[in-house]
Amino acid sequence: MASAQADVPRRLLQHATKLFAKKGFDRTSVQEIVEAAGVTKGAMYHYFDSKDDLLYEIYARVLREQTAQLEKVADSDAPLRARLATAASDVVVSSIENLDDNTIFLQSMHQLSTEKRKAVRAERRKYHERFRRLIEEGQAGGDFRADKPADLVVDFFFGSVHHLGSWYRRGGPLGAREVGDQFADLLLSMLRPES
Repeated sequence: MASAQADVPRRLLQHATKLFAKKGFDRTSVQEIVEAAGVTKGAMYHYFDSKDDLLYEIYARVLREQTAQLEKVADSDAPLRARLATAASDVVVSSIENLDDNTIFLQSMHQLSTEKRKAVRAERRKYHERFRRLIEEGQAGGDFRADKPADLVVDFFFGSVHHLGSWYRRGGPLGAREVGDQFADLLLSMLRPES
């Protein structure tokens, strides 16, 4: 019984993601979500206060996983270039693995409450700041070119990552890891000090 209850939030998120992708966030009702998940509205409201909370959690779950991975990589003893390459590739891979979640969220974020939008932006900013510190570390140590502001490099890189949903297709010529490694290589090439 306990495992069935623990499965309810996962099922709600899974079915909400599918419905939001198919119909759009604003055109999907709570009733449709609970019917698809096979639960009652009461069960949904036990875990989520609103449809807003489902949308928020779809993205927040992915961001929590990405943040934990980034912290692990950034705090490792690997050389700096290897840490940045791994972090860059990993975020692309996890974005592709959660492409529907990310695409839905980016398309629907404006429909979140102001409070939830602020919370998401704050968490994403923390992630970007940790990523930026890797670049700044390399710039300070001479491993990376210092004539490009780290903030601009991060915005450029993540603009490309957030754009994956508009062109990446599963089953295409490149798998997630190959795309991730290519993105990482482009980032490191951009940061290579001029001879």
